Amino acid sequence: MRGIMLRILMLATFGSLLVSNAAFAYVGPGAGLSTLGALWGVLLAIVASIGFILLWPVRRMVRRRRAVRRESPGDIDPEP
Repeated sequence: MRGIMLRILMLATFGSLLVSNAAFAYVGPGAGLSTLGALWGVLLAIVASIGFILLWPVRRMVRRRRAVRRESPGDIDPEP
């Protein structure tokens, strides 16, 4: 069954490539740069959000270590 579906899909893909015509499309420099700018913005937002999620435990660990260092009695100098 799987082989038959794959053959039908390949035949449909090949047939659609034979039937299609050339698309005469032009994207001007303004629209192209706007599209690229929006794409970069979305990609950077996704990367930043993943980075913040992955670095959250590290930030939490550093803050806890700093809090422990501040509370330790060995850091306080005795007054003369």
